[in-house]
Amino acid sequence: MPLQYNSVSEMPITLRVEELMPILHIGRNTAYELVRSGKIRSIKVGRQLRIPRDAVAEFIGAKS
Repeated sequence: MPLQYNSVSEMPITLRVEELMPILHIGRNTAYELVRSGKIRSIKVGRQLRIPRDAVAEFIGAKS
């Protein structure tokens, strides 16, 4: 089930890659490639990647 957010402020402070996928309507490989290439900022918490919600907003704003 895809997550629905009406605005960036409704998103959690950080997102997992799996939560990013339905927001951008992209697949897993593309999501990880965006993070790996630095096009979307991320932080590593233990062994998990987290994407700050403002990084998602920056990416969307840069593409607009």
